[in-house]
Amino acid sequence: MTAAARDAAYFDQWYADMAASPARDAIVARTLGLPPELGFASALPWEGVADITAALRLPSGGLLLDIGCGRGGYGIEVALRTGARLIGMDFSAVALDHASSISARRLPPDRAEFRLGTLTATALPDGAVDGLMCVDAVQFAEPPLAGLREFHRLLRPGGRVALTSWEAASAADPRVSARIHAMNLRRDLPAAGFVDVEVHEMPLWRAAERSLWEAALAAPETDPAVRSLQTEGRRTLESFDALRRVFATATAP
Repeated sequence: MTAAARDAAYFDQWYADMAASPARDAIVARTLGLPPELGFASALPWEGVADITAALRLPSGGLLLDIGCGRGGYGIEVALRTGARLIGMDFSAVALDHASSISARRLPPDRAEFRLGTLTATALPDGAVDGLMCVDAVQFAEPPLAGLREFHRLLRPGGRVALTSWEAASAADPRVSARIHAMNLRRDLPAAGFVDVEVHEMPLWRAAERSLWEAALAAPETDPAVRSLQTEGRRTLESFDALRRVFATATAP
């Protein structure tokens, strides 16, 4: 089995566990201010959706790609707010099934579709989309620059990208994983061909994330999804000050 197949199998089970855990979704919804029925899987608070929506500058009827979309809630909400059409893409078939179900309750059927793909291999043509968002996933591209180059290829001239992720607070900190040490969006977005690059640290998002992990650890261990959230929370809080929460935007010339 390839590494990609192993990763997809792991995340398929992760998303299946989430779908069976109203307790897990309630913790995330309460701490991040998210509507629980949308099935969000990342650590972006509700206020971040408005930031992404504004940064993308999508035309009504334009095409938005939410790559690494997971259960799809963030991209669905942005499409709803802007009138854009949506392609949600992830390498987990289970996540995409959930995204399709959530989208069917919120968007007309001709406004959204969900496809298997990865951060570096989307099978979409050059210049296919008007905007691209990637919430808390660009760090999974190996290396991140390869994902950013694929994002640049997919955007029409003038199209916008909005990315959320984490970066190391110090390049010398051994507590930070190699995956996060490789993240440097201020360096890599221009190297991928983008202009108008802005990278902002988001301390309020980071504070909301801390609340998420603390609430998870205080919750009863009721099911596999809650246990997974607690495991991630323990690991994250042990080195919380080692990471910066970042929001990056850029334009394809």
